[in-house]
Amino acid sequence: MSRILIIDDEKDLVALLKDSLENKGHIVSVAYDGESGVKKAYEHPDLIILDIMMPEIDGYEVCKKIRDVVFCPIIFLSAKQSEADRIKGLALGGDDYIIKPFSLKELLARIDAHLRRERRAIYLNEKEKRTLLTFKNLSIDLKARQVYINGKLVSFTKREFDIIELLSLHPGQVFSKEQIYEKVWGYDAEGDSSTVTEHIKNIRAKLAVVDPNVEYISTVWGIGYRWEKFV
Repeated sequence: MSRILIIDDEKDLVALLKDSLENKGHIVSVAYDGESGVKKAYEHPDLIILDIMMPEIDGYEVCKKIRDVVFCPIIFLSAKQSEADRIKGLALGGDDYIIKPFSLKELLARIDAHLRRERRAIYLNEKEKRTLLTFKNLSIDLKARQVYINGKLVSFTKREFDIIELLSLHPGQVFSKEQIYEKVWGYDAEGDSSTVTEHIKNIRAKLAVVDPNVEYISTVWGIGYRWEKFV
């Protein structure tokens, strides 16, 4: 059971989604405009479904207002179909972008997938329960703050390890340079997100020396970076 917030001005659609999610056991709250949505987002739901085309405050602006303090998955719903609109939504901190009209079954499946990912991330972040992450040939000891490839220690600076920790705890999730900078350096840090690019470059170079055939951090062009999932 999860707490889900729907922010959308289409009341018939909201009613359909609310009924469907409640039938799956979720607790659902709703807001029919951006301003009310911002206020309800501060109640920290487990997932937010956010329409883009709303009067006064649109979904993009809502996401910008809440993303610094709300860390749950945000799924954009929109009739806007261009690549530029999708990229903008993801770059602002959205985790998914679904175009209207959509399949209800697909939306529910994506909601379940994001909630599962969040539960895994919370579990991984409880370092008493798990302190070692493993991806292909690479192991990350979160408690000791050390990285090994095929048993060989690879040295990283504090900032480099902080980036590795952030990305690897959320495999498959895309982080913009701005998000990485804010989470690793802090909101009040002097400088800008361009330094993230250099740190990612250094991390990749160090990993490639020991494991040149595996790409652990990939670039999502126009958006940011993600830690690769391995099965």
